[in-house]
Amino acid sequence: MVETVKKWIGALTEVGLLLLALAIVAALLVGANLPFFGDVVTNIMSLVKSLGDAGLVGLITLAIIIWLFSGREIADPSAAEMPSPTEEK
Repeated sequence: MVETVKKWIGALTEVGLLLLALAIVAALLVGANLPFFGDVVTNIMSLVKSLGDAGLVGLITLAIIIWLFSGREIADPSAAEMPSPTEEK
């Protein structure tokens, strides 16, 4: 039961990170205010600014956030096991 919940949370986190990356790229290509994603770049900049204004507490918070997301694998891990087309058989 707990493993199933962990898998769901991990999958939702990955989807959220993919949507965030998509929103950043779309905002850079299209403009600042997207209908579905909103003003993502400004929100990220304000988050970074507030962490920077917090001093040491902001640095510790940033380190915790990076630690939480450092184990995430966006790509399919089973794809890494497949040989590349250029490898000899």
